[in-house]
Amino acid sequence: MNQEILEKITNQDYNSISTRIQEGLKQKIEETNSKGVIFGLSGGIDSAVIAYLCNNVVKEKTLALIMPDTDITPNSETEDAMKIISLTGIEHKLIDIKPIVNEYSMYLVPNEKSKGNLRARIRSNILYYYANIENYLVLGSSDKSEYLIGYFTKYGDGASDMTPIVSLYKLQVREIAKYLGIPENIISKKSSPHLWKDHEAEAELGTQYEEVDSILYCLIEKGLSVQETVEMTGIDKEIVEKIYNLNINSEHKRLLPQKYDIK
Repeated sequence: MNQEILEKITNQDYNSISTRIQEGLKQKIEETNSKGVIFGLSGGIDSAVIAYLCNNVVKEKTLALIMPDTDITPNSETEDAMKIISLTGIEHKLIDIKPIVNEYSMYLVPNEKSKGNLRARIRSNILYYYANIENYLVLGSSDKSEYLIGYFTKYGDGASDMTPIVSLYKLQVREIAKYLGIPENIISKKSSPHLWKDHEAEAELGTQYEEVDSILYCLIEKGLSVQETVEMTGIDKEIVEKIYNLNINSEHKRLLPQKYDIK
């Protein structure tokens, strides 16, 4: 793996980045005449970064929803989410979505992957339910890596009014988390959407984020071809092609629904 590329990705001014994101949060609330922001807090690094950024500038206008499915969400994840609440003091609600998932399951054909995506969409529905009540904006927690390869549920965790960290690769999210003072155990643990039992992002993707980010940096930022990316990064061509195809095949998830002119 090319260490120079990793350094180019991670060597950023995280003070400036934090400031711009935080100013953007305040500006968006003002522009939309909203009363605040709401987001799902999982206990993972992405939502932890969102929590800390909100806490810095809009603490009194922030609501975090912790929404485990106690059938499949590890207790440690909920404990980490509550740790973030304890450290920041932002308002929160803890909602176990297990009964809702079970109710849906009574009427649906069994399929574990679809059930996992259903969990993400149930969480989105709950976020927008409370957003309607409070006149809050829903914040998405997708980072650039996940966004570019479509590693999110369409109309689930991909549904939001604003995505504060979508310009940051996963490696950059880890660095800004260090800058913000997020606990090390949250920064260093394996990323997981926890849509089903023992669900881990890197295991599902078949590669590490160091490779994912290096490949995306070359393909997207530098405009290199697959072969040029292989040569530049030293990563196996099979992995580079996989990330390339994930980016291409997930384009529909990043676009608004197509409008047809019938005139």
